[in-house]
Amino acid sequence: MSDNNLQVEQVKKVYFIGIGGIGMSALARYFLFRGAAVSGYDRTPSILTQTLTAEGMLIHYEDNPLLCPADVDLVVYTPAIPASHQELQWYRTHSSIPVLKRSEVLQLLTDQHYTIAIAGSHGKTSVTSMTAHILHHSGYGCTAFVGGIMTNYNANFVCSNTDVIVVEADEFDRSFLRLNPNVAVITAVDTDHLDIYGSQEVIEATFLQFATQVKEDGYLVVKSTIPILQRLPERLYNTYHAQNSDADYCLSDVNYDDTHLWFSIQSPLGNIEHLSLPKSGLHNAENALAAIAVAQYLGVSSDKIKAAVSTFTGIKRRFEYIIRQENLVLIDDYAHHPEEIRTLLHAVRHLYPTQKVSIVFQPHLYSRTKDLYREFAAVLQTADEIILLDIYPARELPIDGVTADLIFKHIDNPNKISCTKQELLSQLTDRTFEVLLTVGAGDIDTYLPAISALLQNP
Repeated sequence: MSDNNLQVEQVKKVYFIGIGGIGMSALARYFLFRGAAVSGYDRTPSILTQTLTAEGMLIHYEDNPLLCPADVDLVVYTPAIPASHQELQWYRTHSSIPVLKRSEVLQLLTDQHYTIAIAGSHGKTSVTSMTAHILHHSGYGCTAFVGGIMTNYNANFVCSNTDVIVVEADEFDRSFLRLNPNVAVITAVDTDHLDIYGSQEVIEATFLQFATQVKEDGYLVVKSTIPILQRLPERLYNTYHAQNSDADYCLSDVNYDDTHLWFSIQSPLGNIEHLSLPKSGLHNAENALAAIAVAQYLGVSSDKIKAAVSTFTGIKRRFEYIIRQENLVLIDDYAHHPEEIRTLLHAVRHLYPTQKVSIVFQPHLYSRTKDLYREFAAVLQTADEIILLDIYPARELPIDGVTADLIFKHIDNPNKISCTKQELLSQLTDRTFEVLLTVGAGDIDTYLPAISALLQNP
């Protein structure tokens, strides 16, 4: 079975190198749903890998070629795995088994199905999950690969036997350029991954290329403020924006508290009034706009859209309440880009205008810190109190001179401290918090049980 004629749905045994990643695990769940035997390696156990094991996957945590199954039809790896990985090297040099990146497998899979691809430097996980939920709840049906754990399903994967796939299109490593979707959404084109792209101009050109790869008879939904708007290809597209009435899709009559959003939408395919979304923050209503635009294009009725939106409970680590009490609020969020943190703080200030807002931030990646440390400092200093942790390296090796101190020394706010993860609990002890945010895409969420217990039992 060669890479060129590999039929993904005929794979009976598959091995994942980096199976615990959020994107990898969704693909692993797809193969399990199709009846394949799934096994894999990951560096460390996690709640997600434990869940995958409970679902029937065999996972080990030692990089050891002796543990590699030799009778699989396909090996899938994540680009976060270094080229020096022993198991990856073994499969490449001692086996004729196809060895593909996750994005290559998604390309093969989506080429065979009607594909809805959600792209953007931020917001794509929320829009992907909302789109998947509307299509699933309405009965339209879809198979969805999501970059977060949807609380409605306690999974990053939704399955059905329809021909429709909803996929989060990741710009890291230019992976989304492998897709030629029937429908696409672009939520944002902000500066990020400069280690890959080098400049904002290249980022914009790459997103523009993605837009041109939407099928000519397809449909594109874009936020009205993206910088490539005037250069989009000539095909059907609509714009959306929470507050810009010139956009094709926009909001009206918006209200929200700490539990719900209420809003109406103006749409070229028919306005929908009095929607209720059990999430907070204007950005979540805007994300719903993009998902609704896709659903309306596919012909889902307004009543079914309203019913689905009213039952969408969100994604773990996206404005997730850990503690919600009258005098104490703890919110966990995956935000790892300055614009995401800005959006988060804006929503929190709207909900808690008189309370002290404290933020614990764990920077993600040396390269992102190097490129955006001034922007991180500028947005973090708008909180009332800042606790800055060390950089979470993820897939990267250290860069000379790049530490969290780059951010820290540019934060123009006297109420700031810097500490390691190991020192965090002691720094939180004997402090009084009103609204505390734990923020970042690393492993800060693993400290939440201890933080929650400390705050409630000082």
